[in-house]
Amino acid sequence: MQAEKIWKVSTGSGVRVAVIDGGVDPSSKALEGRVLPGKDLSGAPGDETRDESGHGTTMAEYIAGSGKDGSIKGLAPDAKIIPFRTTIKGMKGADTTKDNLGKAIRAAADSDAKIINMSLGGAPHPAVKEAVRYATNKGKLLIASTGNDAKKGNHDNYPAAYPDVVAVAATDKAGKVADYSNYSQHTVLSGPSVDLPAWCDGKKQKYCPGGGTSTASALVSASAALIWSHHPDWTSNQVLRVMIKTAGLKGDKPSKYVGYGEVRPRMNLLEGEGDPGDPDISPLTGERTLNTKPDKSSSEAKGSDKEAAPDKVKVADSEREGGGNSGLWVAAGAGAAVLVIGGGTALAIRRARRG
Repeated sequence: MQAEKIWKVSTGSGVRVAVIDGGVDPSSKALEGRVLPGKDLSGAPGDETRDESGHGTTMAEYIAGSGKDGSIKGLAPDAKIIPFRTTIKGMKGADTTKDNLGKAIRAAADSDAKIINMSLGGAPHPAVKEAVRYATNKGKLLIASTGNDAKKGNHDNYPAAYPDVVAVAATDKAGKVADYSNYSQHTVLSGPSVDLPAWCDGKKQKYCPGGGTSTASALVSASAALIWSHHPDWTSNQVLRVMIKTAGLKGDKPSKYVGYGEVRPRMNLLEGEGDPGDPDISPLTGERTLNTKPDKSSSEAKGSDKEAAPDKVKVADSEREGGGNSGLWVAAGAGAAVLVIGGGTALAIRRARRG
């Protein structure tokens, strides 16, 4: 990704990323001074800074880690992390009866985070779908992993498979889809993931070989932070549109394996490529999700200029057209939907069937 060159242009400064996971430990050397107060929606002892698995902390490090003392240096090292802890199966005292993922998404949407990273997934749930739409309409960019079960029986993974979410697949060192990465028509982008370090457990005493679509999602979120930091007046739709247009796969039709290809923030930050386009129209659905520009056909627009909503988006590049593996379970929603960090098995599993 030519990170060293990118960092001369953007380091993610001024952008806050919500990490919805099993918690983020701010005492990690890589995250010192980079984690802001968030919220615990899990019902487990402790708060959002308690991470028993190390997974959420690893994702946060890939986004904004400093690299201090041999730790992970994130792709957007000056971004800030806002953790939102959701229910993890196995958490002592955790509440597994409520839709905590949906609540976490809504809480993240109500925060000042611009990007919501969800390196987890599972079965569809109405409350989660509604929360995703709520966050989208508030101008948030939602990014989630597609899952790691391609070799075990491929399937859609949620929230990644919802239309308003950027579904991220994983690629190997050759830039091809990783053999475990779930694939579907919902795949939007992909990111590197194979053999990358991850905290082995909640004690965070050492890194072990890791990766998965979880890490790929985190790196896509970090890429968005870099671009948004450099273009602070853009909307989520414009940031994503540029990411799609500058991704590695040629052509306008996405692949079910890697989407539009590996994310390449350098193409915009170093080469100036990518047309941000309409600030209000989603590049995923073609629908209007925001209202930063006045609708000339509306009654409001027919009034005085003072009554019309100002176009606050400055389109700087409009003239250019740009070319996990964790097995931890997460319960979400009245015991009906089961999630896996990293996006593993996405079958709906009823609590009565467990054990």
